[in-house]
Amino acid sequence: MSLVLHIEDDPRSRRLVEKLLVAAGHEVMETASGLEGIRMASERRPDLVLVDINIPDLDGYEVTLRLRGIPALEDVPVVAITAEGDRQTSLAVGADGYISKPIDARRFVRTVERYLAGHRDPVDESGEILLRARSQKIVERLERKVVELSEANQRLQEMASLRREFLRNTSHELATPLTPVVGYLKLLLAGEFGPLGEAQRTCLKSVQASAERLRAVVDTLLDVSAFESGRMEYFPREYDFLEVAREALDRVAPRVAERHLSLEEEPAPVGMPAAGDADKLLRSMLHLLDNAIKFSPRGGRIAVAVRSFGQGADLRYALLVADDGPGIPASRRDLVHEIFYQVDGSVTRAHGGIGLGLAFARHVARAHGGDVTLESPPGREVAGACMTGTLVCLEVEPHLQHS
Repeated sequence: MSLVLHIEDDPRSRRLVEKLLVAAGHEVMETASGLEGIRMASERRPDLVLVDINIPDLDGYEVTLRLRGIPALEDVPVVAITAEGDRQTSLAVGADGYISKPIDARRFVRTVERYLAGHRDPVDESGEILLRARSQKIVERLERKVVELSEANQRLQEMASLRREFLRNTSHELATPLTPVVGYLKLLLAGEFGPLGEAQRTCLKSVQASAERLRAVVDTLLDVSAFESGRMEYFPREYDFLEVAREALDRVAPRVAERHLSLEEEPAPVGMPAAGDADKLLRSMLHLLDNAIKFSPRGGRIAVAVRSFGQGADLRYALLVADDGPGIPASRRDLVHEIFYQVDGSVTRAHGGIGLGLAFARHVARAHGGDVTLESPPGREVAGACMTGTLVCLEVEPHLQHS
């Protein structure tokens, strides 16, 4: 039994060829794309390739030329099967045979088996001229594609610039009315405008929590628009890495309790002095903890560790956050750091957020000489626990690297 690859965009032709060859005891794999056909041929190394001339992306001549340039396929016969191509051009670019359409069902299998047995159609003396002419057409086509790609790239750059401008303007428009909202809520809850009843206080606290959440999103949007445009500013000062991590844990404690999560902490080294933008590092840590809380099942676990590595010029500080959530598919681990990317980006997704946290945290960590990395599932214990979801590690040098 021989394996035949059929590259053809007409489904009726594919069905006919498959029916005839399978009935004769051959195996057939097929595709409608020239590029996909080249990939399949490289991976499976068929005994024969049937290729139509008029197919999408690369045409049959170009597919044949490419197949002839792959050393592992140099002995595999390639046969053009078409109603629109030219026999001599097909042979000149490297085809071993030519079958005209419409297919003669009575002779088709016998013809294919002749090529499988080693038959090759002769190329006449005009082959070199035809090959040169075909090569020139390919160059012209590639030139047009390069121009089209250059123009498309220019449009993408313009759209990216417009997106950054829109993001920046929208963030500022949202931030402006939020400032008095948050301010007056604090005054009301502090009793500056008179005493509040218990029901009023409960309502205002709920509004305040929502306003704070919205402000955190807007602040992140402002930061993202700043680092996308290269205008992110850092304000270094002396701080303690461990104290910043503890403040982040204190801030998320209410949400941890609300979801009935158990928080397992690893004993941390005492005193982790550093210099950098502690405020942005705090918000980066909050993003990591917020993700762990969101993706952990209700009643699940979160493990947190603050560690130091190396000494002297090689000293590093790290916050590790692990959860028992669903984890991240291997195919998407490199994408979750991209701005706005979410593993589940549908409007019906189970978890909130807009896909900015990890992108922001990575930018901040790299500005501090470190990075944010992911392991899913975790390949190491955190706080003595073997977690099953995702481990996120924010690592920095003790001193700000970029200002």
